[in-house]
Amino acid sequence: MLAVQLLAASTPAELVVVDPRAARGEQARIFGATAALTPEDARAVQGAFDLVVETAGAPPTAASSCLLARRGGRVVLTGMFAPGAAGIDPVHLSLNQLEIRSVFGASSAAWSEAVRAFGVGLLDPAALITHEFPLEEFGEAVALVGGGDPKTGKVLLRP
Repeated sequence: MLAVQLLAASTPAELVVVDPRAARGEQARIFGATAALTPEDARAVQGAFDLVVETAGAPPTAASSCLLARRGGRVVLTGMFAPGAAGIDPVHLSLNQLEIRSVFGASSAAWSEAVRAFGVGLLDPAALITHEFPLEEFGEAVALVGGGDPKTGKVLLRP
């Protein structure tokens, strides 16, 4: 959702979010997305986008992100994938002349830009917080985050 906020700040003509959860799609629209699609709906717009930013890090999302980019488009991978995750088809990359970038472990310049975006108010993480715990309840907070409930967003620990 922070990526949606940051991308929306550059006022793109279209900012489409793909998420299997309807509630997350609605939240993305509040944060500036112009549309929200399910992965099934996204199949109808394969090859339509100049830039695709993958943020989930789920096993199939890198490959499906590449399918959304137009010929000569760019795909930015920001999600953290598990070793052995399904790969991107190299034939598709070559034939469609896609540019792939990863920002995991990004340079200090990227981190400086993120800090600047927070500082000037382009990013507001407060809307992502669904639960708050005192620091003493760290264990409960970790269990909640790892529990898999789709209604759990970010958890804030207070000292």
